[in-house]
Amino acid sequence: MIVVADASPLRYLVWIDEGELTPALYGSVLVPPAVIRELTRPQTPAKVARWINAPPGWLEVRAPLNATREFPRALGPGECEAIALAEEIHADLVLVDDWAARREAQRRKLVIQGTLGLLRFAAKVGLADLPSAIVRLRETSFRASDELVQFMLDEDSK
Repeated sequence: MIVVADASPLRYLVWIDEGELTPALYGSVLVPPAVIRELTRPQTPAKVARWINAPPGWLEVRAPLNATREFPRALGPGECEAIALAEEIHADLVLVDDWAARREAQRRKLVIQGTLGLLRFAAKVGLADLPSAIVRLRETSFRASDELVQFMLDEDSK
């Protein structure tokens, strides 16, 4: 499976000590250089900064060949490069949280999954405890509506 990630899902998964779910579910993950730049900003949580400064072997940096495609102004560089790379290599999945980026990826016929969806999938296959992961996620700067979180928890309890 070919998976491309934006910074947000990686940041939050590492931050809540669930970073190894990604390779457990999908094997290797590709990220464009702009995602690495975003994950090394000064405001990056210390745990995430340590992780990206010594990245795991399953994380591969690959630049899109044509990152200058037209994208909505609301998208950041990491989101644009991740979507461009996913399009170029015909990725099976793009990990992205931002709503504008999700809409753009869907518009381009890419399959998307966000942090909550990845956690829900990991719980479904027995790799994570969704309620516990959501408690830890809520202690970070992650934003999701209470309705979406409750929907995920309700789905997990079925």
